[in-house]
Amino acid sequence: MLAERRVLILLDNAATVSQVRPLLPGTGTSLVVVTSRNRLSGLTVRDGARRLTLGTLPEPEAIALLRAVTSGYRPGDDEGKLTELSRLCARLPLALRIAAERAASQPHMRIDDLISDLRDESALWDALSTGIDEEAEAVHSVFAWSYRALPESSARLFRLLGIHPGPEFSLHAAAALGEFSLSRTRQLLDDLVGAHLLEQTAPDRFQFHDLLRAFATGQAQSDEPVEQRNAALHRVLDWYLHTADAAQSWLRPAEQRSLLAASTASVPPLVFADYDAAADWADREHTTLLRLVPAAVSAGIDTLAWQLAEALWKARYPSAPGSDWNDSMRAGLAAAERADEPGAQIRLLNFLGMAYREYRRLDEGMECHRRARELAHGTAMPFEEARSLNLIGLIHLESRRLDLAADHFERAAAMFRAADEPHRAAMALSNIASTRLDAGRLPEAEEAAQQALAAHRALNNERSVGNALYIVAELRREQGELTAARDAIDEALDIALNLRSHVLEGFWLLTLGDIQRVAGQCGDALTSYQRSAKLHRRLGDRSREALAWRGTGQTYAAMERYDEAAAFHRQAAAVHEQLGDAWQHAVELDHLAAAVDAADPQAARAHWTEALSHLATYTDPRAVAVRSRIEGRLADSA
Repeated sequence: MLAERRVLILLDNAATVSQVRPLLPGTGTSLVVVTSRNRLSGLTVRDGARRLTLGTLPEPEAIALLRAVTSGYRPGDDEGKLTELSRLCARLPLALRIAAERAASQPHMRIDDLISDLRDESALWDALSTGIDEEAEAVHSVFAWSYRALPESSARLFRLLGIHPGPEFSLHAAAALGEFSLSRTRQLLDDLVGAHLLEQTAPDRFQFHDLLRAFATGQAQSDEPVEQRNAALHRVLDWYLHTADAAQSWLRPAEQRSLLAASTASVPPLVFADYDAAADWADREHTTLLRLVPAAVSAGIDTLAWQLAEALWKARYPSAPGSDWNDSMRAGLAAAERADEPGAQIRLLNFLGMAYREYRRLDEGMECHRRARELAHGTAMPFEEARSLNLIGLIHLESRRLDLAADHFERAAAMFRAADEPHRAAMALSNIASTRLDAGRLPEAEEAAQQALAAHRALNNERSVGNALYIVAELRREQGELTAARDAIDEALDIALNLRSHVLEGFWLLTLGDIQRVAGQCGDALTSYQRSAKLHRRLGDRSREALAWRGTGQTYAAMERYDEAAAFHRQAAAVHEQLGDAWQHAVELDHLAAAVDAADPQAARAHWTEALSHLATYTDPRAVAVRSRIEGRLADSA
C-alpha cells in the first residue's frame, strides 16, 4: 500500500522491535516516527533508525505548560513557586498537566499547599490526582508500563533502589543493595537508564526523581518480601559504614578507628588512594550520608545506627557544616543508649557537643560534654574522660571563662600524657596557649605555643600544626613582628587549602586580614575579610562572620571612611548581642564608639558606657586593659 506513496507514519508507545518492524514501509520516501520508553536498539542496528532521546521539558517550557493550563482559573502564581512545582513534577508533561489541572480546579487552593503535598513522598500519587478515576493513577500507570516491561533482574534492582536512603547512588552502592557483581549491576543499571527509569549523572553514578523513587519504594513494598527488603538495606548500610571508615583514615587520621566486624556486603568497601580521593567521596555522598543513620533507626538496626553516626562524623567532608550532622548524632546517640553501649554514648555526646559549639549553642554543647565526662568517669574510661575535659575547656574558652578553661585543659593534658596519647596532649597544650593569648598573657602563651607547634610537627598532624601556627601568627602580630606573623599564617592557610577545609580557611583568614590591616595593606585586608565572611555565611557560623565584619570596619576606619566603618560595626554588634556573647559585643561597641566619635561624641559615649556594662565580670589582664582604656576615653570626653 505504501510502496509508491509518501506517508508520515506514527507508531506510538512501542514496546518491542517486533511490534514495529512489520509496519515499516519497504520502499519509497515515507517517514516513520516511533515513540517508546525503550531504546529499541535493533531498529538502529538493522533498520537505519535515528535515535532521538527526549529529556523532560526544559524549565521555561514546563512553567509555560503550567501557566497554559491554569490561565483564566487562578490569579498569576509566583514564578519561583511554579519553578518549584515543575521540579517536584520532574518536569514530566503528564505530571505537570495533572498538577496544573488540580490547581486550576481549585483556584482558592494556595500553590504552597500543593507544593507541600508534593514534597511528601508518601502523598505524591494523591497530590497528582485530580479526583477523576481515569486520571487518579495516570502517572503511576506511565511508570508501571516501563516497570512491567523490564526483565526480572532489572525490575528487582529498580525496586530495591527505592530502599536506598539517598536520591543519588553509585554503582557500588547499587551492587551492595542488589547483591550483584559490579559488572552485572552495571548491565542492570544500563537497562534502567535505557527504560528512562533512572538517569545517569556521572560515570558510575545514578539518580531518579522523587516521583520515580516513590514508585520504586512502593514496588519494593508490594513485590519484595520484608525479609529481603531488610537484608538489602542492611547490606547497603554496612557497605557505607566500612567505606566511611576507610575514608576516615585519610580525612581524620588522628581519630581512633572504629572496631568493626567484617563487612556483610556483596561488594568490598571502597579504598582511597589519598586524602583528595577520600574527600571527593565524602563531598559527593554528603546528602546520602546524612540520611543513613535515620534509615538504620527506622529499620530498628540500632547497632548499625550508632556505628554509622560515629563513622560518618569522623569521615565528614572537611568543609561540611557541623550542624548538618546534629540529627544523625542525636539519632545515633539514642540508638547507643538503647543498645547499652557506654563507649559509643560518650563519643557521640562529645561529637554532638562539638557540633553545638561550632554554632555557639554553648549551653547545649556543655550539657553534652558534661554528660560524656560523667559517663566516662563512671565507666573508668580515662581517655574519653580526658577528651571530655578538653572539650569542656573549649566551651569555657568560647565563653571567656578563661581560668576555668585553663584548668580543664591542664587536667586533660595530664590525663592524656598518663594515657600515652601525645597527640591529644599536644592539642590540649595548644588550647592552653590560646587561653593565655586571649587573656593577654603573651610570654606564657608563647612558651605553650612553641611547645605545641614542635610536638605537632613531630607527630606530622597537619590540622593541629595549622592551629598552632595560627596562635603563633596572632602572637607575632601583637608583638609587632608582622613579617613573622605573615609567614606563620600563610603556612597555616596553605594547610587549610590542602585539607580543603573552609572552616579552617575562613577562621585563619581573619588573622591574615588583621596582619594586612596593621601593615597598611587595606585593600588586601578587605579581600581577606570578605572571603572569610563569605565562607562563614556559607557554613552558617554567624559569630565568625561578624568577626569578619569587625575586621572590615576596622579597615575602613584605618582608611578614615568612618561611616562605612560604623555600619559594619553596628551589624557585627547586633549579631554578637543576638548570640548572647557579652565579650564580643563589648569589643564591637568599643570599635563602633571609636568610629562615630568624631561625628557624634554623644553616641560614642553611649556605646562606650554600654560596653563597660558588659565588661564588668571579666578579670583577665586583656579585659582589665580594655576596661581601663574605655574608662579613660569616657573621662576625657566628660
